[in-house]
Amino acid sequence: MAGLGTREETSAGGVVFRMADGTPKFLLIRDSYRNWGFPKGHLKDEEPPEEAALREVAEETGLSDLTPRGPLGEIDWWFRFRGQRIHKVCHFYLVESPAGETTPQRAEGITECRWLTAAEASKKISYPNAREVLERAVEMLRKAVPEP
Repeated sequence: MAGLGTREETSAGGVVFRMADGTPKFLLIRDSYRNWGFPKGHLKDEEPPEEAALREVAEETGLSDLTPRGPLGEIDWWFRFRGQRIHKVCHFYLVESPAGETTPQRAEGITECRWLTAAEASKKISYPNAREVLERAVEMLRKAVPEP
C-alpha cells in the first residue's frame, strides 16, 4: 500500500521467446543503466496492460511479428527517483516472435538485444524479480509443450 508522498506507476512488458531447434530462446535487452532484462514500459492513458506490453516490445526491440501467449503475472518494486518514493507494478506477458531481426531502441537507451537460452538468460538478468518472471515463462512453455 502506498504511503504519503509515494507515486504509484504501472507498466507492462514482455518475455519474448522463439523456438530454435526445439529449444526456446528468450530475448533480453540491455538498458541505459547497462542492466539486462525484458522490454517494458508505462501504460498510455487507458491502455490495457497486454496491449502496452506488445507496444513496448515492438518499440524497444524493433520486432513486429508478435503473438501474446498468456499472462505471467506481475512484479513490483520500490525506488526513489529525484527524491520521490515510487512504487512500480509491472504486468508481464509471454510473447512469441517467430522471426525478425531486432533493432534496439537507442533513443530510449536500449543498447543491445540478445537471444539466449533460459539458462543463459537467467545468469545474465540483472534483477532477481525479472529472473522469477523468466522462470514462470519457462514453466508456461513446459506445460504448453510437454517433453516426449
